[in-house]
Amino acid sequence: MASRAGTVAQPHDLVDLTALLDAYYDVSPDLTDPGQRVAFGTSGHRGSSLKASFNEPHILAITQAIVEYRAGQGITGPLYMAKDTHALSEPAQNSALEVLAANGVNVLIDARHGYTPTPSLSHAILTHNNNSPAGSPQADGIVVTPSHNPPGDGGFKYNPPHGGPADTDATGWIANRANELLENGLRGLKRIPIAQAISAGTTGKFDFLSSYVDDLPSVLDLNAIRDAGVRIGADPMGGASVDYWGEIGERHHLNLTVVNPTVDPQWAFMTLDWDEKIRMDCSSPSAMASLINRMSAGADGSAAFDVATGNDADADRHGIVTPFVGGQGGLMNPNHYLAVAIDYLYRHRTGWNPQSVIGKTLVSSSIIDRVAESLGRKLVEVPVGFKWFVPGLLSGEGAFGGEESAGASFNKKDGSVWTTDKDGILLALLASEITAVTGKSPSQLYKGLTDQFGDPVYARIDAAATREQKAALGKLSPSDVTATELAGETITAKLTKAPGNGAAIGGLKVVTENAWFAARPSGTEDVYKIYAESFKGAEHLKQVQAEAKALVDSVIS
Repeated sequence: MASRAGTVAQPHDLVDLTALLDAYYDVSPDLTDPGQRVAFGTSGHRGSSLKASFNEPHILAITQAIVEYRAGQGITGPLYMAKDTHALSEPAQNSALEVLAANGVNVLIDARHGYTPTPSLSHAILTHNNNSPAGSPQADGIVVTPSHNPPGDGGFKYNPPHGGPADTDATGWIANRANELLENGLRGLKRIPIAQAISAGTTGKFDFLSSYVDDLPSVLDLNAIRDAGVRIGADPMGGASVDYWGEIGERHHLNLTVVNPTVDPQWAFMTLDWDEKIRMDCSSPSAMASLINRMSAGADGSAAFDVATGNDADADRHGIVTPFVGGQGGLMNPNHYLAVAIDYLYRHRTGWNPQSVIGKTLVSSSIIDRVAESLGRKLVEVPVGFKWFVPGLLSGEGAFGGEESAGASFNKKDGSVWTTDKDGILLALLASEITAVTGKSPSQLYKGLTDQFGDPVYARIDAAATREQKAALGKLSPSDVTATELAGETITAKLTKAPGNGAAIGGLKVVTENAWFAARPSGTEDVYKIYAESFKGAEHLKQVQAEAKALVDSVIS
């Protein structure tokens, strides 16, 4: 049968909301099943109530563990709490609030009773902590979101006082304590009814939207966007940025249209992703098909907007769609946009530290390496996970950090910190600033970069692996790889630690002059992921991928 990817979801694709919400309250996890225990990945604990992996006992236990963790760390300031538009997010926020209020934690929830993007929460934490006198109690936060995951999923993430994703020391402690509470029947848990929690003296309100939207001129040249009359089409994709985009356009007098203001916890309006699932992935051509179609040239040959953008459910990711001009245009590959954003920002942000480095994850495109060299800037390559960019963004020593999965953030115009979590709204608006200042679309600018540095071909594939093989891959050392060539080129580096900070990458990266691959075990499936790139074309990339799989299989078998 033909794939339905890129076509609008049908009724049988939609999650049963009644069953989903009933399961959240009625189902208790079986702790003998590893898939039903609390486990923090790079973006918190995720799961589905229908799979007994995201249910009320999980959230109660995680929240009590966070209460105990922050007490142990001496964190006594307010805890900012945000939620996205997934169906499980509101009940999970309520469950968490019952525990936080019972424990006397000062909590700030959205003053508008709306949805809060992840970057808005990070911005709020940092603004509070930076504006408080030295020695004052520090704020932290919780984001209730599974990001771009399907409608049946829920997610729960902790952001400590640095405003970004918690590191493994924190998440490991929280997960272990949460599972201990679950194993003991939640003994030691404090909880009060939701009505009491909402009216508690420790529960307050915060205007996340105004704090974020009104501060945007400190990080972006909105005057240039407005003066150039850039026509912006913003698609919140049913996510937490839905009210933000309209306010951004109105408050800053931009020519901005919210192309789809619908919020639907089933996401019935979505086009299906590559695997025919509903997934709010703004870097996926299939999930973004509706917006891409809107950017097709009309009868007069022009597109509806100069820049169109999409965000995932918590707006920490960005998708950039440009008009089709001279063979360039459409949905930009995230790697391509990262290269353009870096080249533009480091040439135009004169207030940044002139020694500030460029941060990228080791599975991001090597064209960024070549751009960095042309800028005379040091490139810092780190493992997958945005947490690695936090220190640089805070200090200004790393004014930009970006991931190949369409997540990035950068500092204010004066070099001070904006957010320490991914900001999809910021990167989307940057595309309009770039268009306004340069007179060219980001797609056209990327073509200029490839003319200068070469045109890489990039892809990610999955390969089957047992749990034991995945564990072996995560423990490799460079000496385990005896090969000296990859796809006809001499291997110049074999990496199991990131060159930028020496942290373990949990896998392997092999580099040649014109190509590389990286292999990492999946945290949720019996596969490992092969990221690969070649500057010698599509056929060479296929050869790199085939030899990469053979090489990895030989050392983990």
